[in-house]
Amino acid sequence: MAACAKEVLPPSLDSTSEPPALFDGTTRLYTSYICPFAQRTWIARNYKGLQDKIKLVPIDLSNRPAWYKEKVYPLNKVPALEHNNEVKGESLDLLKYIDSHFEGPSLLPSDPVKQQFAEEMLAYSDEFNKIMYTALRSKGGVGDEAVAAFDKIEGALSKFDDGPFFLGQFSLVDIAYITFIERFQTAFLDIKNYDITKGRPKLAQWIEEINKIDAYSQTRVDPQLLLSGLKTRLGIA
Repeated sequence: MAACAKEVLPPSLDSTSEPPALFDGTTRLYTSYICPFAQRTWIARNYKGLQDKIKLVPIDLSNRPAWYKEKVYPLNKVPALEHNNEVKGESLDLLKYIDSHFEGPSLLPSDPVKQQFAEEMLAYSDEFNKIMYTALRSKGGVGDEAVAAFDKIEGALSKFDDGPFFLGQFSLVDIAYITFIERFQTAFLDIKNYDITKGRPKLAQWIEEINKIDAYSQTRVDPQLLLSGLKTRLGIA
């Protein structure tokens, strides 16, 4: 893994901010410090040691600059990657793009069995997140569907025994899930009084091991800040 020196993070750009010199040959990752989708691509950039190759351009999602939609990314979402005079979006697509188009440690093993499992887990990630948001918004307990989904993650982490991660070694699958599971861990404990790691030793170990990876830990934000934002999004007081 590439060593990650502590990066001085630029301030977020809002509606009063001037745009960067767009399409000047600089590779830019348009991101947000509080968005789990954008955090995925930020982790991949860090892990591959691309801090000098891909410039972070954080966007204030609550007060977005008009030029971002007009001149950069018409969908007006993050993340987006400006590279080779093109702008690409969608976090899972960008994980693969960054891994295949830039130097640094690979985020996908060569083993075809692991590659197939990676595709299955990436395909499940949106459904997993939807189940969790529905459970957090619902009245009462955690619900069987959320419990089953966490159990599925525990089982997935048991598939390969050559390391604590989904594919044994750290990969883009771990990146895809950790940015949401870190939020769900805090939210379920606070809102439902439910410890997602209880009775799930593989999940507990996975979270512990990922927290040791600089590329991830340097993207972390105060969990209480994320919890507050999540509650606002879900309409929970």
